Amino acid sequence: MPATNPRPRPLAAALALASFLALAPAAHATPLAATTSRPIPAARTADCELPGRTGWTDEGHDTDHVQFQPATGTRRVLNLFVDFPDAPATDATEPYAAHLAPAVDWMRTASHGRLRLSVDFLHQWIRMPADSTTYHFARGLTFEAHEKYVRDAIAAADPYADLSRYDMVYIVPVRTAAAIPFSPTYLYDPATPGVTADGTRLKWAVTFGQDMWRWGHKVAAHETGHTFGLPDLYSFTGPTHQYVGGWDVMGDIAGAAPQFLGWHSWKLGWIRDDQVACLAGPGRRTVHLAPVERPGGTKIAVLRTGETTAYVAESRHPELNDASACSSGVLIYRIDSATPTGEGPVRIVNGNPTGIPPAGCTPLDLAAHRPGRTFTDPATGVRIDVRADGPAGDVVTLSAT
Repeated sequence: MPATNPRPRPLAAALALASFLALAPAAHATPLAATTSRPIPAARTADCELPGRTGWTDEGHDTDHVQFQPATGTRRVLNLFVDFPDAPATDATEPYAAHLAPAVDWMRTASHGRLRLSVDFLHQWIRMPADSTTYHFARGLTFEAHEKYVRDAIAAADPYADLSRYDMVYIVPVRTAAAIPFSPTYLYDPATPGVTADGTRLKWAVTFGQDMWRWGHKVAAHETGHTFGLPDLYSFTGPTHQYVGGWDVMGDIAGAAPQFLGWHSWKLGWIRDDQVACLAGPGRRTVHLAPVERPGGTKIAVLRTGETTAYVAESRHPELNDASACSSGVLIYRIDSATPTGEGPVRIVNGNPTGIPPAGCTPLDLAAHRPGRTFTDPATGVRIDVRADGPAGDVVTLSAT
């Protein structure tokens, strides 16, 4: 869901992909033996880092760590359960906690162990001072209204918890509070007094809504991703999942392959610079890509095409967080760090545009490129050839003119 924004965001024109797919016979593919990729020298990767240009959550590598929290190490989370005068709780808090708790292990797996969410559940109902209907939760929720909701919850919980011990707060409403329908993320405004308790400024919070029962625990992964500076990859207008389908939990939370894109893992510090292969100008190189779902190996190959644009290739396999993936192989996508959240800052290149998706999959979920396929973008001189695959990952050759 969108993070409420205290600052206006610049608008950007829709991103157009001037590209086409040339498909070579798959019979020419060569299986990839299980090998260990040699690390890419870190000094060569900086040329593929893109600057953020939206002033908010975006694909820029230069995340503002005043506005957004670090995505590595232990992040301490206080989970509050709230009810309302017009929606009093009559059930226990434990089922709510059990519904969200798997997010801890999911995020540890997604980050290759580099992030640990340490969540303390305050197992009592905290009564909010106003009816649920007075908080004006709806699409278009203002930052001010959202901050009031957070402030009221923190003030009501203050006698029972020490906020100074935590980095962020999860606020979970009673299931009967239908007026709290969705789950936005609260990101503080450094220029205002904000929300304080126990001598501590609350900077980040996820205020869950009734949609948590639809999305499951991965809604916590999505919303927490916003506190790290990640944008929404689904579309705010038009078909909701037109840009990335079910790839990356920042798009379709219930998607078949929700593991964070390799680009996001690099931005968040979950993969190292020496796990990134960069081609920032004319040239050619062949890269052995290890699947992004597991630790180790070279994770992404980046071809920079402009000040804020690049193509990325990564290996995706149906394992771990992507166990239900609808396709496997090389995922290719275009990044534009000047495109705002919800407007397509990431756009997947469909490697199987004529495929018929099975039940539970969308056309873009079949987008992974198999050996023998070639992607070209004449406008930028980019070419990506998928050479081979195997248990260890995939081999691609990058070319730029």
